[in-house]
Amino acid sequence: MATVLENAIAKTDRTDRERWEAVIHREKNADDTFVYSVKTTGVYCRPSCPARLALRENVTFHLTPKDAERAGFRPCKRCKPNAPPAHAEQAAIVAKACELIVDAEEPLSLEALAGAVGMSRWHFHRMFKSMTGLTPKAYATAHRAKRMREELSRRGTVTSAIYNAGFNSNGRFYAETNKRLGMKPSDFKAGGDGATIRFAVGECSLGSILVAASDLGICSIAMGNDPSLLLRELQDRFPNAKLIGGDKQFERMVARVVAFVENPSAMLELPLHVQGTAFQQRVWKALCEIPCGTTCTYSELAGKLGQPSATRAVAGACAANTLAVAIPCHRVVRTNGSLSGYRWGVERKEKLLRVEGARI
Repeated sequence: MATVLENAIAKTDRTDRERWEAVIHREKNADDTFVYSVKTTGVYCRPSCPARLALRENVTFHLTPKDAERAGFRPCKRCKPNAPPAHAEQAAIVAKACELIVDAEEPLSLEALAGAVGMSRWHFHRMFKSMTGLTPKAYATAHRAKRMREELSRRGTVTSAIYNAGFNSNGRFYAETNKRLGMKPSDFKAGGDGATIRFAVGECSLGSILVAASDLGICSIAMGNDPSLLLRELQDRFPNAKLIGGDKQFERMVARVVAFVENPSAMLELPLHVQGTAFQQRVWKALCEIPCGTTCTYSELAGKLGQPSATRAVAGACAANTLAVAIPCHRVVRTNGSLSGYRWGVERKEKLLRVEGARI
């Protein structure tokens, strides 16, 4: 959920070109950042107004409804820009439900959550998923997984971590452990102690590239200028894991990754060990569906996920990606087409897009 400060920044950060793009695409997440007036009709509207699109030369942007009214315009009767946006009320309800999930010692049922916010079970489930991109159950599971990692990182026993993370039985905890942690909970608690991770470093046109894999698949693809720094970062992520230099077979896997960097149109079919929240995994899956040689904006990606207001969350999921190139977060750009930050450097992002033949 956007904070008051974030909304205030968004109001002043947008350029007129970006505002017009928001009007063209009727972006609901822009409704609380500005309104626009049409001089030929004398009315002002929200960016998401479903009315027929006006000509650009007749449109003026205003930061607030009061600014538009001072300029002599009246509110549109269709989108009612001077009334609180409906999604703001829905966002408040979803935020309350999320707080209930986070604060609950035991998992809450759908009926209990819906009743707590005064809604029917069906309506609440539909609204929660449309606002967050997750079902209430998936949100609760992702939160429990986060608490599980935090509890295992603290001092104490694995048993205490199980109950402090919200699992009311050992069985339910261990049923989720492997896919959530990628290793035994006792090994995770010990900083990866007992886990074996193979790695190798190759060279490509973008510099050095490190590929690391656990028994479950590739867990890291990182790029940089200094191979020793890449290895140090891997050691920091898995301080007590057993790191082993890859053999010739593993080095062939690295060669395939390097070949994919140099020729992105080739398919990279490798077992990937993808860890993340349920939402991050949805974003990463959507990233893999962006065709080679094309780009997508953060807002467009959020729209494809059925969650147009989650632009910042989508950007956060892109930033959390640790599998360079394999999960092509480099194909996401800003609304105006400019290149935003990239975990492995904007220059590498630009080179990757140029190699793919994307228009930038």
